[in-house]
Amino acid sequence: MSKLYIVPTPIGNLKDITFRAIEVLKEAHLILAEDTRTSGKLLKHFEIATPMQSHHMHNEHKTIDNLIQKLKAGTTIALVSDAGTPAISDPGFLLTRACIENNIDVECLPGATAFVPALVNSGLPNDKFVFEGFLPVKKGRQTRLLLLAEETRTMIFYESPHKLIKTLGHFCEYFGADRQVSVSRELTKLFEETVRGTAKEVLEYYTNKPPKGEIVVIVGGKK
Repeated sequence: MSKLYIVPTPIGNLKDITFRAIEVLKEAHLILAEDTRTSGKLLKHFEIATPMQSHHMHNEHKTIDNLIQKLKAGTTIALVSDAGTPAISDPGFLLTRACIENNIDVECLPGATAFVPALVNSGLPNDKFVFEGFLPVKKGRQTRLLLLAEETRTMIFYESPHKLIKTLGHFCEYFGADRQVSVSRELTKLFEETVRGTAKEVLEYYTNKPPKGEIVVIVGGKK
């Protein structure tokens, strides 16, 4: 029977891919890739010759019907994003939902995702936490921050390097300058870095040392 496989890919170090992920990518009839150029490098490294098709946030609404028809016709499809687990702040949710609505099997493989090592590395409580992903850029940002200022669980955010200073400044403003923060950057890569301290301390650090790369921010909950 056909099936949609959700396949996590390394967030940096290629050794973090699982044997099972390689097996599924080799045996699938089609791989859906967020960026075929990025995924092409991964497939070449592991000698995977499965055909690829582009599937990203700008075309996923238009391609879902066709993909559902392929799955119903017996095609086994593997979905990957540029790095990490698809559908976690990446394309994947819409196709997964459509498959479930059409009684098509969906299986998500365990594997790499950026927020788990960042959360564990932070040293902040991780028995209960909330994943916020990217904050609203403009509309709704203040409302969201005011709401999260009362959150007692540890919070997880994704952020881009050029917006990190602004976001840390907002954490100082809305959560308090002494709120505990941990910033993990370039996880599993050569220049991996985790900076821990108060919101004010971490803001000062990155004001003096502008950040680069993929970033996960962990913020302690209100006490």
